[in-house]
Amino acid sequence: MRENKQTLPKWFTGELYEEGATVQNRFSGEEAELTAAELSMYDFIMGVTVMMEMGIGNSNTVKDLRKGMDWFRKNNSKAYITLLD
Repeated sequence: MRENKQTLPKWFTGELYEEGATVQNRFSGEEAELTAAELSMYDFIMGVTVMMEMGIGNSNTVKDLRKGMDWFRKNNSKAYITLLD
């Protein structure tokens, strides 16, 4: 598994994992290998997405989702396309 020294932004309030993992797109079944930081951000994005689908959240929730998506796209564009695009 590839590892690098990615830093999560200061606004990030999700859980920081110690290890990465392989993640599967819930619709297409395609997989992407994520570092610990990427996996942490991916789970944050998915959690916020589920909250929004349930009608929970506000304008700050939407802002955090956009910031998370931007961070993910910048740090691993290939996995972003596979998992989130």
